[in-house]
Amino acid sequence: MIALLRSALFLLLATLITAPAGLLVTLAVVLPMRARFAIIAFWRAGFMALCDHVLGLRYQVIGRENIPATPSVVLSKHQSAWETIGLQAIFPPLVFVLKRSLLMIPFLGWAFAAVKMISIDRAAGKNALKQVEKQGRDRLAAGYWVVIFPEGTRIAPGETRRFKTGGAHLAVSAGAPVVPVAHNAGEFWAKNAFVKKPGLITVSIGPAIDTQGKTAEQVTTLAEQWIEAEMRRLSPHRYPDSAHAVAS
Repeated sequence: MIALLRSALFLLLATLITAPAGLLVTLAVVLPMRARFAIIAFWRAGFMALCDHVLGLRYQVIGRENIPATPSVVLSKHQSAWETIGLQAIFPPLVFVLKRSLLMIPFLGWAFAAVKMISIDRAAGKNALKQVEKQGRDRLAAGYWVVIFPEGTRIAPGETRRFKTGGAHLAVSAGAPVVPVAHNAGEFWAKNAFVKKPGLITVSIGPAIDTQGKTAEQVTTLAEQWIEAEMRRLSPHRYPDSAHAVAS
């Protein structure tokens, strides 16, 4: 019951700060990008404070020293909505790859467009990959990081889906490092769940993968291997077969 009340209060307060922030970012489209990101950073601080003080949901970071000094492509596990905000608090200014239809969402979608998120038409097939590469190279060249969820959608804890190579293609073509990220946010903020659980989210950042001389398939495989192995360390209870295999 307490978690339900906390979640209801969180939704109310998050909506109250998101609507004006989204409108402000949209109106700030005439200002430099750094000004728009400053507004986003202010909103993000409020959102993360609500997670902490209302939901009782905090986070810790392992491997922060693995973050490169140059703009990179982040390939991350995707379990919840939390990481779409949380990763912004961990990495330098970044953009996400998202469905073009999300730009139509009032306030939030407008803000996405104002800070030049990479929007793609998923129905475009191979053209979608070209959209990611073209827009992604532009964002990296401008000094922004790019976050891609290689499984393509949110996956429940303990599950996995074949990693797509779009993010690696971008990194290889741009000569940018790939940073693999694992986390267990889905343990507390489940997909489409109204009630969020209090707890401590762990975000683990792996060693950057040098893309020079590698194919997109090779880079994707390296990222997938690290992420999935780290997921088994973060959430061993979700992988009983793996735990049994190690014990044997």
